[in-house]
Amino acid sequence: MGDTPQQKQGFLARKNIVFSAKRYGIDALGAMAQGLFASLLIGTIFDTLGQQLGIDFFVQVGAFAKTTEVVGAAMAVAIALALQAPPLVLFSMVTVGASANVLGGSGGPLAVLLMTVVAAECGKAVSKETKVDILVTPFVTLAVGVGLSMLLAPWVGGLADGVGELIEWATVQRPLLMGIIISVVVGVALTLPISSAAICLTIGLTGLAGGAAVAGCCAQMVGFAVMSFPENRWGGLLSQGLGTSMLQMGNIVKNPRIWIPPTLASAITGPISTCLFQMKMNGPPIASGMGTCGLVGQIGVYTGWVSDIAAGVKSAITLADWTALLMISFVLPAVLTWLIAQPLRRIGWIAPGDLKLD
Repeated sequence: MGDTPQQKQGFLARKNIVFSAKRYGIDALGAMAQGLFASLLIGTIFDTLGQQLGIDFFVQVGAFAKTTEVVGAAMAVAIALALQAPPLVLFSMVTVGASANVLGGSGGPLAVLLMTVVAAECGKAVSKETKVDILVTPFVTLAVGVGLSMLLAPWVGGLADGVGELIEWATVQRPLLMGIIISVVVGVALTLPISSAAICLTIGLTGLAGGAAVAGCCAQMVGFAVMSFPENRWGGLLSQGLGTSMLQMGNIVKNPRIWIPPTLASAITGPISTCLFQMKMNGPPIASGMGTCGLVGQIGVYTGWVSDIAAGVKSAITLADWTALLMISFVLPAVLTWLIAQPLRRIGWIAPGDLKLD
C-alpha cells in the first residue's frame, strides 16, 4: 500500500521540503547571487585592482575566485543553505555545483540553480533516514546532482545562453524598445525581493542589453535614494544608493504610487543608454543586475572596458565613456526621479513620510 496524502505531507514537512515559488524563486535565487558575489564578482574586482595597480597577489586571488569550478561550488552551497539543507547535503553541493557549472558552459548558472535544487531536496529526503547516513546522504546527493548535470546541464546552459543572445540581438535591432523593456523589468526586479543580479547572470545579460539593465537598476537605487532624502537624509541616501532599493518594499506595499518616479526614470534612462550613449556591459553578467550596489555595476562596465582594450576591440577609455557611465548611473536617475516625483507630491499621491525607512 502506498503512503496516504497526509503521510506524504507529513514526511515533506518533517524534511523541510517546501515546494513554493518563494523557496525556489526568491530564497534560492537570492542566495545564488550571494554565492556569485563571493566568488566571480569579488574575484573580478580583485583581478581588476591587481591589473591596474600592479599587485600580483590580487591577480592570483582573482584568478582562483573566478575559476568555473569555484564559482559553481559557491553558488550551489549558497542555494543549499537557503533551502536549509543539513550539513552532509550542504557539503556535497561543492561537487554538484562545480559539475553543473562546468557542463553548463556559459549558461552554467541556470544549470547550477536547477541541479542544486533537485539534488538538495533529494539529499534532504534521505538525510538521517539510515544508520549509515554519512554514506547514504552524500551518495544520493552526488548521484542525483552530478547525474543530472551530466544529462541536462549542457542543454539547460545552452538554453540560457540562447535566451541571452536573443535578448542582445533584439536590443541591437530595436534599441529604443528593448532599452525601455530591459531597463524597467530588471530595475523592478532589483527592488522586488528577488535577485536581479542572479537573473542577469543566468541568461548571461551583457553587451548593449546589459547596459540597459545597469540603467534600470541605477534608476531604482539612486532614484529612491534621492526622492526619499527629505525623510531619510544621508543615512537613507547611502543605504539605498549604495545598498539596495529593496528597503522601500514595505513602503511600496503601503503606497504603490511611490514606485512611479524611479520606474518612469528607468524607462527614460534605458533607451538613452542603448540609443544615445550605446553603453555596454562587457564585464561579468551579474554586474548588469547590481546597479550602484557597492558600485558593482560601474566596476563591471569598467572591467569590460579593460577587457575590450586587452582584446584589441577597444583602443582606449575615453571621456565619452566616463560621461555616459556617470550620466546613466547617477546624474539622470537622480534628476529625473526628483522631477517626476514633484507633481505627484503636489497632488497628494506621495505624502510626507511615505518614503520613511524604519
